[in-house]
Amino acid sequence: MLTRRSTLLSLAALPLAGPGLAATLGDDGLYDSPVISDTFLELGPDLEDAAANGKGLIVLFEQRGCPYCRELHEVNFAKPEIAEFQINNFTTLQLDMWGSRAVVDFDGAEIEERELATRWAVNFTPTLVFFTAESGPREVFRMPGYFKPFHYISALEYVAFGHHKDQPFQRYLQDKLADYAARGVDPAVWE
Repeated sequence: MLTRRSTLLSLAALPLAGPGLAATLGDDGLYDSPVISDTFLELGPDLEDAAANGKGLIVLFEQRGCPYCRELHEVNFAKPEIAEFQINNFTTLQLDMWGSRAVVDFDGAEIEERELATRWAVNFTPTLVFFTAESGPREVFRMPGYFKPFHYISALEYVAFGHHKDQPFQRYLQDKLADYAARGVDPAVWE
């Protein structure tokens, strides 16, 4: 049966015109990017849909005028390797920390974006909150603030490859840097 949700999801599955394209500033003051998914903001079904496609779910909180949100879009998402990795491994929902759009939280409560930010203790932007199929509605990792490209792609890998299950993020970074050093790779290639 064709529903609004299935129509929207089928449109979202269309090929992108190239991840890593420059972000555009929307009328709401938030940046738009091919990395961002357009859904009905029903977190339970959004996580189920992401899991059905072998992906995790990222809830990204931003706000108008946030210089670090701009950096996230114009620096990190402009790197095709990062944009493609995020698109292939996560469904990313963008919420306005001060917004009034309705969001259905995992417990079924319909609240405004700003209320969800308060409920989830989001205090600044950007903040990315990660969920996986195994975690259900339980957060598995949080990126509070802007991470430069090397640390950002590392955080995506940390969750996508399941490393969050067996080691803290700092240990994962140390292991990754040691591997880079052993192979003679400079992490600055990401900057």
